[in-house]
Amino acid sequence: MNTKRLPLLSIFFIFSLYTIAQSVSEKPFSKSDTLRGTITPERAWWDLLHYAIYIQPNIPQKSVEGNVAIQFKAIQPGKILQIDLQQPLIIDSVLEVGNKQQFNSLSFKRTGNIALINFNHTIVTGKKATIIVYYHGKPREAVRPPWDGGVSWKNDQQGNPFVATSCQGLGASVWWPCKDHQADEPNDGLSISVRIPDTLVEVSNGQLKKVITHTDHTKTWTWEVKNPINNYGVSMNIGKYERIKDTFNGEAGVLNLNYYILSAHKDSALQQLKQIKQMLSCFEYWMGKYPFYEDGYKLVEVPYLGMEHQSNVAYGNKFKNGYLGRDLSGTGWGLNWDFIIIHESGHEWFGNNITSKDIADMWIHEGFTNYTETLFTQWLNGKEAANEYNYGSRKNILNDKPIIAPFGVNAMGSGDMYSKASAMIHSIRMGMNDDIQFRKLLRAMNSNFYHKTVTTEDVEQLISKYTGYPVKQIFNQYLRNTTIPILEYYLAADKKMLNYRYTNAIDGFNMPLIIACGNTFKKIVPKNNEWQQLQLTIEEATALQISNIEKYFYLQLKERKELVIKAY
Repeated sequence: MNTKRLPLLSIFFIFSLYTIAQSVSEKPFSKSDTLRGTITPERAWWDLLHYAIYIQPNIPQKSVEGNVAIQFKAIQPGKILQIDLQQPLIIDSVLEVGNKQQFNSLSFKRTGNIALINFNHTIVTGKKATIIVYYHGKPREAVRPPWDGGVSWKNDQQGNPFVATSCQGLGASVWWPCKDHQADEPNDGLSISVRIPDTLVEVSNGQLKKVITHTDHTKTWTWEVKNPINNYGVSMNIGKYERIKDTFNGEAGVLNLNYYILSAHKDSALQQLKQIKQMLSCFEYWMGKYPFYEDGYKLVEVPYLGMEHQSNVAYGNKFKNGYLGRDLSGTGWGLNWDFIIIHESGHEWFGNNITSKDIADMWIHEGFTNYTETLFTQWLNGKEAANEYNYGSRKNILNDKPIIAPFGVNAMGSGDMYSKASAMIHSIRMGMNDDIQFRKLLRAMNSNFYHKTVTTEDVEQLISKYTGYPVKQIFNQYLRNTTIPILEYYLAADKKMLNYRYTNAIDGFNMPLIIACGNTFKKIVPKNNEWQQLQLTIEEATALQISNIEKYFYLQLKERKELVIKAY
């Protein structure tokens, strides 16, 4: 691990990631954690089909009122249904939509941040039903978005209202009632309608369907999402926006591009937004088609750094390359592109297209998306630059706790789910030594898991098919353990016999390594605490480049001056 002192911004970045991704194992899990993080019996019997959200924010009062129609299908008989809505928001009433659009009032009981809704009759398997939840109140105001989110009630530099939501980890139920668990997404998407003053523009996910002008100097903006969507990816953004339109000719045809930028920033944005087509070309090449052609691609300016809201990327990087003008890898390569454009857009493939069933597995979102930064660096500057960027980013790894957290309690693991998981992915790629096969792997993930929710085990099994060997112990080493494997080696006096082994690794750790010998490559699979040997020719021994192996694989290298054989 690189022990050099980190730049101040990197320290802030790590702390920020730690804040959102920290495991709650530092405190006892509560009943509230379980109700939020578990597929409770009151969640298990019904499958989400569609949300129709209507919300009217009162900007001066920092409050909201509205309703959400929730359509679902019973996958087993049930009559008590759990809906999440975080306090201090108040549920006013719940109606069941009956035949011929008749409405029946339903009783409900609030327990902390959930409501148990009683139908007073059993909904049989296969039956579709719709409830409407009416609510109001002052949602939690964002403290340090996006890491400590909620609703940001801000003003732009000209004094115009500038409002945005951010709720990853915290949960969408901080501002609207929903089934707030990643395992169930609405199969048929959603609509969201937001009524605001007519001097402002509202931008949410998907395609703009209509704008209704009212007599009280307000407008209702209605957006429609055709695809399944994770709850925290739903967003509301209000500002004095100007719209910039473009198109991208991609793998699935013409993709509509729309950028909503504050009027005062339009000129400075135009140059920066040129990166988006480069990004889409790169990501479609490596990972397959953009997953939401029907919903388009949008980027919307917000009063915080950024978030991966599906088909509506939130952007606040001040139209600078790097991370607010700095390169988090310390290599300089990260200054060639805009961190928020690249990283948050990468989430369209990993996080939005492929979503972890439990937030304990959020490394699937963050690790692969962090790796898209390496892929884009390669797209612009070549593979060696990508290797250097990935290696430089490892200085952000803390190895403080496992990346995978406890399941069923709404817990996330270490912030190492970013850089360390990315380093693991890079190590697997380098061990494959076949970028054509690695590209097939990434594209297979996004086709096999298209618009699906997954587990670590699902990802592990798919990757193993493309590597040709089981990666389970590699996952266990890097995702469930905090030690860094050490590759010990000893070269015989004639330099023609390489002795090697892993230490400081878990039993069964089996990550292959590729060692360069000039223009040839040698593959080895060290065993833990067990010396093995590789015979080299004179030419191979002369060109041996083992000292570079730390750059390509996440391990530590240790040369032994003498070979001591012990029984383990």
